Amino acid sequence: MAATVTFDESALSQLAATADRATRRNLIANLRRMADSLEDTVGTIHRYGHIDLEKAMIKVGLDLGIFKVLAGADGAMTADEMAQKTGADPQLMKRILRYYNTINVAREVGPHRYEATNITRNLTEEVCVAAMGHYYDLVAKQYHATPDFLKQNGYKNPTDETNTALQLGWNTRKPPFELMLELPGAMEHFHVYMTLRRQVALSWLAVYPVEEETAALSDSDSDSDSDKERPLYVNVGGGSGVQCAQFRDRYPHIPGRVILQDLPETVAQALPTPGVENMAHDFFEPQPVRGAKFYFMRGVPHNHPPQRVKLLFERIREAMVEDSVLLVDETVLPDTGVSFIAASIDLTMLGAFASMERTEAEWRALGESAGLELVRKYEYNPLEHETVMDFRLPRRLNI
Repeated sequence: MAATVTFDESALSQLAATADRATRRNLIANLRRMADSLEDTVGTIHRYGHIDLEKAMIKVGLDLGIFKVLAGADGAMTADEMAQKTGADPQLMKRILRYYNTINVAREVGPHRYEATNITRNLTEEVCVAAMGHYYDLVAKQYHATPDFLKQNGYKNPTDETNTALQLGWNTRKPPFELMLELPGAMEHFHVYMTLRRQVALSWLAVYPVEEETAALSDSDSDSDSDKERPLYVNVGGGSGVQCAQFRDRYPHIPGRVILQDLPETVAQALPTPGVENMAHDFFEPQPVRGAKFYFMRGVPHNHPPQRVKLLFERIREAMVEDSVLLVDETVLPDTGVSFIAASIDLTMLGAFASMERTEAEWRALGESAGLELVRKYEYNPLEHETVMDFRLPRRLNI
């Protein structure tokens, strides 16, 4: 007879309710590691063998609106009630909900009766719906093509952004963003998903000493016309302009121009923020805004292999003056203990762009290859290793 093991779920729930985000993430990682240590071969076969089924059934739930119905219910619902609300066949709904109970997307509370879980509610959030659309509708083909792509390329680390797993999976020569423009809903899904990285509370603005670096500019005694006309903040590859809007809103008193730069089709749809200039620019071409205090880019270099990042950095270095700062807001991988999310995104970048997430040493070497010095880094989201790096022109040696 199998031994019965009791588990104090209430104590764990109480701990989770009072723990901060980092503690919860660490708790999850350790519990999963413990569960994996108990798994037998049969469990491993079915866990990985059915991994695509899990994502597919989440997509089914999103298409039917199952998660919104269940999360919005006042208590548990029967499978028949769920079928009536969503328009699905009752027998099909029973089978779907039975599966959801096994992956904690719904909780079974009686025969064919289910209630929402934390995951159910997560899956109703707009950013989560968009992210699932991005991964299922676009990235899934890239993941499936990755083994063949790496084999065909002799298991070399990819550095050619014109030859990627994504292109193999989609049978195209188009780069990712060009492909997304052709796929219905793809760009919308991507931009909504990226709002996860635009929260002010989890932002470089929370840690970088902007006031200190611009003290001379914001001093009333130096509030001259030249200060007002000097470019203060240039967001290179800034997309819709959210970062520019946040910067201008947080530092309205610092004189200088705030400029958003991106490709023409992106700038055409950017936010019309008062005090922000929207400028069409290809960042691999010479930088037209010279002598800015801050050149800023977020999540741009990790979309490109080293030789292209070097060119991007060189273009900005050519426009910098002595007190200019290049702020690079990216993931900086630790030498050990890289998180699941960061490691997964690193391999996603490999397949989509032949690019990568990088360690501090790798970022430093990239800067030096373009004639820039990494002066300091400021980590603001330790869970995902998100950091803003301060690059400057090399300091002259005193002789």
